[in-house]
Parts: sequence; C-alpha cells; structure tokens
Amino acid sequence: MKIDNGISEKDRKAIANGLNHLLADTYTLYLMTHNFHWNVKGPMFNTLHLMFETQYNELALAVDLIAERIRALGYPAPGTYSEFAQLSSIKEVKGQPKAEDMIKHLVHGQEAVTKTARSLFPTVDKASDEPTADLLTQRMQLHEKNAWMLRSLLEK
Repeated sequence: MKIDNGISEKDRKAIANGLNHLLADTYTLYLMTHNFHWNVKGPMFNTLHLMFETQYNELALAVDLIAERIRALGYPAPGTYSEFAQLSSIKEVKGQPKAEDMIKHLVHGQEAVTKTARSLFPTVDKASDEPTADLLTQRMQLHEKNAWMLRSLLEK
C-alpha cells in the first residue's frame, strides 16, 4: 500500500538511507561494547563492566527503534553483519585491548554515532520529518553524554 505521510518518496528514501548508516553504526558500537563488557580486566573492572553493560543494553534497544523508523518510512532495514560492515563508519577492533584502550575505542564509537546522526539532520529538516528528528536528537544526546562519561574515566 502506498505511503502518504506528507514526506515525498525521494525524501523518505534519503532519510531511510541515512538511518541505515545510523543503524549500522549503532549495531557495531553495540557489538564492541558487549565484547568489551565480557573481556575487560584490571583495577577498573567492576566500574567498566557495569558501565559497558548499561551502555550495550541501551544500544540493543536503540537498534530496534532505528530499524522500526526505517520500516515506518517504507524501506527494509539492514540486518546482517555484512551489511553493517559496509554501512558503518566504525571499524572493528581486533584482539582484546587494555581497559584504557577499550574506553578510547568506545569514546570514538560514541562520537561516530553522534556524527552520523547529525549528518542526517539537513535531509530530515528539509522533509519536515519531525519523528526522525526527535529520534536523532535523542540518540545524539545520549551518545554525547556517554562519550563525556567515558572520557571522564581517562582524566588523571
């Protein structure tokens, strides 16, 4: 059935494409955070283990919200590792880095998701797509806060 929500098909497609990248970045950050949760060690173990768990649980909920917005716009959401690897701006971390390096990787990941969300705003604004703008604003706010909290752990 044709979608008639006041957003042109061209704009819906462009927004869905941008959201595909946001979904891929979010899922990639989820995997990284979950991996680090499992494998962190050292004097900050308990703090980091709990923080990473909180963050990966939130990311798991976020991927669903983003994918559902893509679907509401009338497009299929990517859902395979190969699609995410192609779409994500976040590179996979090999091996098991030290705790401090895990934090640095996660700061970069949080900031990458923020930048991906922010890059979609001009298209969303032009189309007057307030639901997607609201989603992007919430994502950016959370990822900026997480990056700040993670950076705070690195201060001496």
